[in-house]
Amino acid sequence: MENNQQISFFDRPESQPLASRLRPRSLDEFVGQQHLVGEGKVLRRLIESDNISSMIFWGPPGVGKTTLATIIANHTKSQFINFSAVTSGIKEIRTVMQEAENNRQFGQRTIVFVDEIHRFNKAQQDAFLPFVEKGSIILIGATTENPSFEVNGALLSRCKVFVLHELTAEDLTALLKRALNDPRGFGNQKIEISDEMLEVIANFANGDARSALSTLEMVVLNGDIRRDADGNEKTVVTKETLEQCTSRKSLLYDKKGEEHYNLISALHKSMRNSDPDAAVYWLARMLEAGEDPLYIARRVVRFASEDVGMADSRCLEIAVAAYQACHFIGMPECSVHLTHAVIYCSLAPKSNAMETAYNEAKADALKMLDEPVPMNIRNAPTKLMKDLGYGEGYKYAHDYEGHITEMRCLPDSLEGKRYYHPSDQGVEPKWGERLESIRKWKEEQRKKENKS
Repeated sequence: MENNQQISFFDRPESQPLASRLRPRSLDEFVGQQHLVGEGKVLRRLIESDNISSMIFWGPPGVGKTTLATIIANHTKSQFINFSAVTSGIKEIRTVMQEAENNRQFGQRTIVFVDEIHRFNKAQQDAFLPFVEKGSIILIGATTENPSFEVNGALLSRCKVFVLHELTAEDLTALLKRALNDPRGFGNQKIEISDEMLEVIANFANGDARSALSTLEMVVLNGDIRRDADGNEKTVVTKETLEQCTSRKSLLYDKKGEEHYNLISALHKSMRNSDPDAAVYWLARMLEAGEDPLYIARRVVRFASEDVGMADSRCLEIAVAAYQACHFIGMPECSVHLTHAVIYCSLAPKSNAMETAYNEAKADALKMLDEPVPMNIRNAPTKLMKDLGYGEGYKYAHDYEGHITEMRCLPDSLEGKRYYHPSDQGVEPKWGERLESIRKWKEEQRKKENKS
């Protein structure tokens, strides 16, 4: 697997992209994922003790999956083989697996890193399985897709899945500052760029370190060359340069600032007012400013029940499907899925009965935290509990005609209390009619029971 070709001019470190030059060489240089590689965390301990087992790194682009594999390669005493799911076929896999098996017989471990393992088909993944099973190799896979869907079950069951999260704006800002000071980055040059601009680049990158470093490299290369007071050359990055390189002029905004909340408020209220044109405009303003599509998708999911609810329950299904689509494919492709959900929510009939019901129930729950659960609907897993009357009088609805009984389920002090008040919008009147007929039937049955 060794490459004996001479290093060309274009392979020299200074000609490589900034993201490649600045790739962390150790865990101390690694940014983010502190839940995995922070002091005392499980993955850090495995790497530092060189006690790696087969694992899958799952996370969005640019969060450190390949970098962690590189750090493992630098730390391990095992042979380390780097595979690409794009260029490697079954024949090559089997050749390397056989070499690994031969090495195992001489006491040499082999770690195989497979980038974009989700691109391997079933037959290619199956080629790894027997060698993972008998310990010929330790497999490390990296994927942006859910491994439950994209990795064979037999192979996945033999791997520990580590979930990597999007990098925060703070993580990326720290990384950008290191790039300006590290000799592998721009440490040997004088770069003048404000902290505010670095924060804009960090927000624009949307959790992707590679994107953040590429943007920084672009703005520096396109910066103005000037002379300082001593006549030394420096590169000045202006707001105009940043805007040109990101194509985001006045759209750029701080995701934690006032404009962030103004825009999500505008989107929500436009949908509530059944104005799809305004809603799509505010959606585009947020997405083109670099907002996290999953953040918007979560808010749309909330809207589907808070402002539409049972007036059109299909709205929640579409909102959740849009969230899943955003998770699977990301920007810019998922913009159309969010548009689908936003327009549907805007045109759907509106009801806030779900939120009203919960808020009224919440107010009573907070005032009556010690209200006892009625004995008839208590759980009775032990003989003692049954002897104490737990579950006594419980009626299993499926044993009765219409799958309904007159049994009371609220505490005595709240009997008769109503929280859900159906609106007259969409299909909710149908549910209101059913609820009213259920309540009426139960009341009649209780009256008959009292008379008898």
